[in-house]
Amino acid sequence: MTALIETTRTATLVAATLAAGLLAGLFYAFTCAVMPGLRGSADRTFVDGMQRINAAILNPWFMLSFLGVLVLTAAAAVLQFSGGTRAVLVWVVAALVLAVATLVITGVVNVPLNNALAAAGPVDAIADLAEVRARFEAAWVRWNLVRTVTSTGAFGCLVWALVLHGRLAPHA
Repeated sequence: MTALIETTRTATLVAATLAAGLLAGLFYAFTCAVMPGLRGSADRTFVDGMQRINAAILNPWFMLSFLGVLVLTAAAAVLQFSGGTRAVLVWVVAALVLAVATLVITGVVNVPLNNALAAAGPVDAIADLAEVRARFEAAWVRWNLVRTVTSTGAFGCLVWALVLHGRLAPHA
């Protein structure tokens, strides 16, 4: 039974780390490539592109990593709390706090901005594309950078927790 619990503890920590890495990589890609690439585009191209991206990202694969980080990291914390090591638990809890911060930023700032962009309607029906873009772009980019930092921090904490777990966990 102890070997099964330890295997579950390890597998959950690995899965949480992978999900966190995927999410951090997504936000990082937007920070380093997608938004800088769109910055120089015409207002019509920018609004149309972001509307399409925001619609496309709402898919099961994205939701699996986005919500999976929270569920798996919380599960890893519970498993560490119930028989794991304190050193690993501290890093898993830090990752959980950062993952929650990422979720809150997304829900409070980025999703409402995405919804407002969608509510503006199809680009052919928008009277002032520059105004719609101006209400969206700067705030979205700024807060995406913040969630890039929080999600990367969560990933880093989980990587270190995994390293410590490998060093400190009982081995069969």
